Amino acid sequence: MESENQIGVLEFLLLGLSEDPNLQPILFGLFLSLYLVTVLGNLLIILAICSDSHLRTPIYFFLSNLSFTDICFSTSTVPRMLMNIQRHSKAISYTGCLTQVFFVLVVAGVENSLLAAMAYDSYVAICHLLWYSVIMNPHLCVLLIVLSLTISVVYDLLHSPMVLRLSFRTELEILHFFCELDQVIKLSCSDTLINNILFYLVSGILDRVSPLGIIYSYIKIVSSILRMSSTGGKHKAFSTCGSHLSVVSLFYGMDFGVYISSVVTDSFTNTAATSVMYTVVPPMLNPFIYSLRNRDM
Repeated sequence: MESENQIGVLEFLLLGLSEDPNLQPILFGLFLSLYLVTVLGNLLIILAICSDSHLRTPIYFFLSNLSFTDICFSTSTVPRMLMNIQRHSKAISYTGCLTQVFFVLVVAGVENSLLAAMAYDSYVAICHLLWYSVIMNPHLCVLLIVLSLTISVVYDLLHSPMVLRLSFRTELEILHFFCELDQVIKLSCSDTLINNILFYLVSGILDRVSPLGIIYSYIKIVSSILRMSSTGGKHKAFSTCGSHLSVVSLFYGMDFGVYISSVVTDSFTNTAATSVMYTVVPPMLNPFIYSLRNRDM
């Protein structure tokens, strides 16, 4: 099969959610609405935290960063899809596609790490309440944010040189509405063994560190709550971590659902639809979860 190096590749084709032209206006209106709700909801969270001195605590510091990350996550995928629908085009340049791949990896990694940092904050607040202000000091909070970003960027940089060395076929159809790393690797006509090993090895390690940290934190939290004698104390403790637990369940529940779905079937419609579940839905729902379940917000 004819192939080209990365310099000769002009564009990839994002097949989107449907090839039916009659559905394109509906999809445009739907995803524009979802994107605006996501941006507005998360911006309101950030503005509320910045404007209210009572919300300048570690958990809300992490929440404001999570909201900013959610805005970036949606912005990295949805606007390009809307642009393609508006232009009646599926094309995205080679540079644009790889830029989107790397940006999505960084933002997703930061969100993953932020959820672990917020779980640790809940653990300290419930299990070490008297030491909370000492442990969760501003320096540690900033350090956790910097560490999250650093890990995500390093993870991204591990993949970048390996993807840039690949050559591609001339048939470059991606079964998504955005460029995803594993989909791009599948389109290459080069030997991708090293890429696949690196992808599954590094992803397997990093993608499990945060969930394991969250699980450990909540095991300690539940154990501490069960030892409380006061019913009111138990209720207050559960309400402290209720919003975060809901967001964690949504984020990893969607991710697990996408994984199961990809194992069961690999059809175009299923692949494209499930990609929406972990890139669009969680960033849109997170502000509602924290607003409705949190008295302060």
